Amino acid sequence: MDSPTLTDNIPFQTILAAKENLGESVIRTPLVPLNVNVPGKKVFLKLENLQPIGSFKIRGAGNALANLSQDELKDGVYTASAGNFAQGLAWNARKRGIPCDIIVPNHAPLTKLEAIERLGGNSLKVPFEKWWEVLQTHHYDGMKGKFVHPVCDPAVIAGNGTIGLEIVEDLPDVDVVICPYGGGGLISGVASAVRSRRPRAQVYACEVNTASPLKLSFDLGKPSTCDYTASFVDGMGGKSVLEAMWPLVSHLVDDSLVVTLQEVADAVKLIAERNHVIAEGAGAATVAAAMSPKFANRLGGNIVCVISGGNIDTNKLVQALEGKIPQ
Repeated sequence: MDSPTLTDNIPFQTILAAKENLGESVIRTPLVPLNVNVPGKKVFLKLENLQPIGSFKIRGAGNALANLSQDELKDGVYTASAGNFAQGLAWNARKRGIPCDIIVPNHAPLTKLEAIERLGGNSLKVPFEKWWEVLQTHHYDGMKGKFVHPVCDPAVIAGNGTIGLEIVEDLPDVDVVICPYGGGGLISGVASAVRSRRPRAQVYACEVNTASPLKLSFDLGKPSTCDYTASFVDGMGGKSVLEAMWPLVSHLVDDSLVVTLQEVADAVKLIAERNHVIAEGAGAATVAAAMSPKFANRLGGNIVCVISGGNIDTNKLVQALEGKIPQ
């Protein structure tokens, strides 16, 4: 199946249309200061973990379904997701009364699998390699319904872009935005919106060193494949950059900031203790990057960390709060 055509940005009017499509079905999440004093910078948290499904994915999924016809939706929808987009699609499908099937990798966390079932979705576990193949081909043999890609669908990206609209409206003098990088759908939408209204702002991706294909791709100047190790940071990171996304991310993103698993675990603890906010690994990784001495000379002024979600298994949260890397 052919991938959608993606150029070097998502048009601002498309993101405004997504805002209208979503209406009051999503929360306009707060932008709050991180309660840590850091000389030379002020760090803010964009709390997408407060969405009804605990993740920003509700935005892209909702806009994607709003852009499909009744005929396209008649047999329901399906996707490939590690958990958060699955919940977003299931939540929106249930509102429309249509079936929703989810292909998940075999390391998907129990918290997210239980949430999919609770929202009326049906999960099918497959090996990681097969799951990644579905993301690349946009198809799974034998599955009925319309496939909705969690990353490469322009309507999904435009829905994600509404986060960027809210950031610039709430903090017009934003200097830096950091987004977790999984497939590129979040950061491409956010960057398209932010750069349309605040061209001087820098937009950085954040990856963990066990799965950082974007950093490698920037270094080599082309979409590349890296060594991949599954970890508790399940909401971001893959083994390669999707070719369909490269034109967008290479144009919109300044660089990728790579952090360690320990830094992410420490950030989960920091956010919980200082702001009383529960962030999953992918969301906390942005704070890990903002606070890391490695990037102190690159990050200054008003920094917004997108807390992409808060869906973390309780045992993993406890381990992070104890100062350990969750297993």
